[in-house]
Amino acid sequence: MTLRLSTVILPIDRWHEGGRERWQRAEELGFHAAYTYDHLSWRTFRDGPWFGALPTLTAAATATERIRLGTLVTSPNFRHPVPLAKELMSLDDISGGRFTLGIGAGGNGFDATALGQEAWTPRERADRFGEFLALLDRLLTEDSVSSTGTHYSAEEARNLPGCVQRPRLPFAVAATGPRGLKLAARHGQAWVTTGDPKLFEEGTPEQSAEAIRGQIDRLGKACVESGREIAELDRILLTGFTPDRGRPLESVGAFVDFAGRHRDLGITEIVIHWPIPDSDFAADQAVFEKIVTEAPAQLR
Repeated sequence: MTLRLSTVILPIDRWHEGGRERWQRAEELGFHAAYTYDHLSWRTFRDGPWFGALPTLTAAATATERIRLGTLVTSPNFRHPVPLAKELMSLDDISGGRFTLGIGAGGNGFDATALGQEAWTPRERADRFGEFLALLDRLLTEDSVSSTGTHYSAEEARNLPGCVQRPRLPFAVAATGPRGLKLAARHGQAWVTTGDPKLFEEGTPEQSAEAIRGQIDRLGKACVESGREIAELDRILLTGFTPDRGRPLESVGAFVDFAGRHRDLGITEIVIHWPIPDSDFAADQAVFEKIVTEAPAQLR
């Protein structure tokens, strides 16, 4: 199985003060894809610079030629499917069909209350996500959509000429619970996991691997129920949230060991954070770039 290597670049730099160069360097290094978070602010970065995901990705699309681009991940927390579909269709066009939408149910972070609403319960998030994703799927595949839902509606919403990628741009659905995995199996061209969050603080790498194995097994069962094969979906691991934390980026050997173990579980794409000094994603830039250029050959 070929394992793809991608990166996630947090939107913390002014475009003309290092932002553009970072995305261009990601392409030069040979990453399969470069993603960014789609948040209004995020955890320890809340009081510092943080730019919008879709404008950043649009700029990245004009500054690069080959690398795939995407969100990791968008959520319903502060978005509505109708305007989002228009922006995604436009971004797919500007990038020449290089865009992937990473999308999930969202959580209880700052985004959950930024519009003045109470944070949704897990059940409410799941209900909204199912409706959001189904409507977004239609909006990106049909010329005109009218739909009345409990949470999201559309009235003759038009998205002409449609996506460059057909029948629409791919969805990478982040999910670990049964309802989310069913949505990934039904609508996704890829599935995203960060591992089991309950193991982050006190779990072991072995426990984490077993949890991911279980997630993939459940995804496979959800695919069978939807009349699909799990091989139809890419399986993406966003790193940095397993008990290993930043250890895989300490050396080429450490990364090859980490990536190989997860490839053997069934992961097809590993995403590593672009180093940010003095943060949870601190790493040696030279080692990071060495991993990108040397590890793929060792993993073949």
